[in-house]
Amino acid sequence: MTRALETALAAASPFLLAYLQRRVGFDDAPDLLGETMVVAWRRAEDLPDDPERARMWLFGIARATLLNHARGQRRRWALADRIRASEGTDRVSPAADEGAEVRDAIARLDPERAELVRLVHWERLSLAEAADLLGIPSSTARSRYARAKEELRAALGVEAAASAGGATA
Repeated sequence: MTRALETALAAASPFLLAYLQRRVGFDDAPDLLGETMVVAWRRAEDLPDDPERARMWLFGIARATLLNHARGQRRRWALADRIRASEGTDRVSPAADEGAEVRDAIARLDPERAELVRLVHWERLSLAEAADLLGIPSSTARSRYARAKEELRAALGVEAAASAGGATA
């Protein structure tokens, strides 16, 4: 049975991939083809003997995989909508380049410091919570955070801007 399935998959895979690409694009199609193959292997005993019927059987599995994928996407979008609604924010998303300087400066930090800054500022964790999540002592987190702030100020020229602003006020 596995030989027949291998033959059927080898013959149909390029067509299945093209079918999936036309429906979900080039990024998701290979993953869906893989899922299709897994389901086919699990149901190998149901493989029709006739090559054309086997091909259509594989297309049926691909279609079911595609429908599952679409349902999953709808659930994810619905969840995202519920989360946005529960936040009570009706704000417009910022421009894609807004904050790019800060993101770039954080990316240039030592990876451990960068993750700490992201946890504190993006995920809104306290230093103690971030330390716990990272598995480091709170004192280590505090010193890394202080060093990260110094490096970010230097990278962004914050002190120079503050000095210039203070001189004119």
